[in-house]
Amino acid sequence: MTRDVLTASPETPLRDVARLLTGNHISGLPVCGDDGEVLGVVSEADILHKEQGVSADAGGRFARLFRHGHDKLDKVMARTAGEAMTSPALTIRPKQQVCDAAKLMIERRVNRLPIVDDGRLVGIVTRADLIRAFHRSDAEIEREIRREVLQWMIWMSPNAVNLTVRDGKVTIRGTVDTRLDAESIASLVRRVPGVTDLDYELGWRYEEPTRFGGIDVFPR
Repeated sequence: MTRDVLTASPETPLRDVARLLTGNHISGLPVCGDDGEVLGVVSEADILHKEQGVSADAGGRFARLFRHGHDKLDKVMARTAGEAMTSPALTIRPKQQVCDAAKLMIERRVNRLPIVDDGRLVGIVTRADLIRAFHRSDAEIEREIRREVLQWMIWMSPNAVNLTVRDGKVTIRGTVDTRLDAESIASLVRRVPGVTDLDYELGWRYEEPTRFGGIDVFPR
């Protein structure tokens, strides 16, 4: 993600928003309140709504706008970022997977997602960022799997299994504690950016732990 995010306030004149977009070669930016809360997103498309309305013929302009709803009329009449923005903003949390961001962008047809933590803007991810995420070396992919998947998510040693990465294809061999661990590793590895294929053979020591006094107990 990009941490140094260009933003606008609700009172920013739309002319200044257009200048920010063109001057920084971006297609949209978050609109934030004084406390960093993301109120919406204003994009080139929002500004184009206004341009189309202004250039429409006077006779049928408002009739067409009312047929398409008040939201479009509001955008045509907008003078500030707060009036033109799309709200509420579609956002994502810092710990969500890259594939979650990609799915949202495709399904909702957006080019950027503000990243929000505890209600405040901490960064932004764009389609270009997601594409760059897949241009990673095999070593980077292996490090992420060992550290973030095995160690942080599964809570096992990062070297507990045999793991290799070649041209984005991940091969995993070994034995883990439970069937759930094996299935979780496979699912999580497939979601790592840059992974193109997965070949895994994981056995497990126990079917599932049993609960005893609120504690997981593995049979021996």
